[in-house]
Amino acid sequence: MSLVSAFVPIWFLTAVGYAACRWGLLGEAVASVLGRFVFHLAMPSALFLTLSRMPLSGFAGRSLLAFGVSTAAVVGFGWVAASRLFGRGPGERPIWGMAAGYVNSANLGIPIATQVLGNVSFLAEVVLLQVLVVTPVILVALDRHSDPAGRVRVRRIASLPVRNPVILASLLGVACSAAGLQLPSAAAASLTLLSGAAVPTALVALGASLHPTAPSRAEPAERPRLAELAVISALKLVAQPVIAYAAGLALHLSAPQLLAVVVCAGLPTAQNTFIYGQEYGVGETVANRAVLVTTTLSLATVAAAAALLG
Repeated sequence: MSLVSAFVPIWFLTAVGYAACRWGLLGEAVASVLGRFVFHLAMPSALFLTLSRMPLSGFAGRSLLAFGVSTAAVVGFGWVAASRLFGRGPGERPIWGMAAGYVNSANLGIPIATQVLGNVSFLAEVVLLQVLVVTPVILVALDRHSDPAGRVRVRRIASLPVRNPVILASLLGVACSAAGLQLPSAAAASLTLLSGAAVPTALVALGASLHPTAPSRAEPAERPRLAELAVISALKLVAQPVIAYAAGLALHLSAPQLLAVVVCAGLPTAQNTFIYGQEYGVGETVANRAVLVTTTLSLATVAAAAALLG
């Protein structure tokens, strides 16, 4: 029951968002407006506070390497599979890969790590890896797609941290952590209030986007097929934990380290995937379905990992 309780708020808030859209409580553009609020304000605040308070030393190098191998393998395979197997365009492929390998390390990862692992120390390292390595790769690819000519411009890429609030907030958070800086109490309290809205608002936006009448910039051809969701779910909930396990064995991780790596790799797709897809107008329908399906099914993966390795 303790694992189930970690999933209930996610399912509940997603259902609230769907109902709000179904009954017209928040207007026709609720999913888009809430998504932009999360992307431009709430999520940057949450990332800045998390990273500014996170020590940058004492990483579990081999454990993080094992997790990183699984992430790179699954995101990369998903990126290619989106094109080769399902004919997805260049702008959709990053979202497809992210849906397959970017884990929900925040709102769902924290309670699960607490229940199964007893602490969140390794999960904090996963957050850093995703925010500082995986996220910039995804956003650079999406930014390239947003260029009318589809070109990679050095000046445009160099200015991405300034133009993208997620990357800018992450870099500022790391800089504050490295320098040992602390915000004034009033500023920290304000950002804490704003950051607290990130997860629930993203879930409400996700639920609203699932309603058939929700306005979307998605093209009709983008609608995900059952086969796509099956492949994404298999990559996320089976392939990524298995690869993490194999990499952990190859790196001679201890039993507790191996459990932490596999459990974190088995977490479902992060709702950030939907928020990024919505912001750039690509892959948002694939993303919201992937978040919903993998969140529903991932309980089995996490429970199996805990039973076999715990």
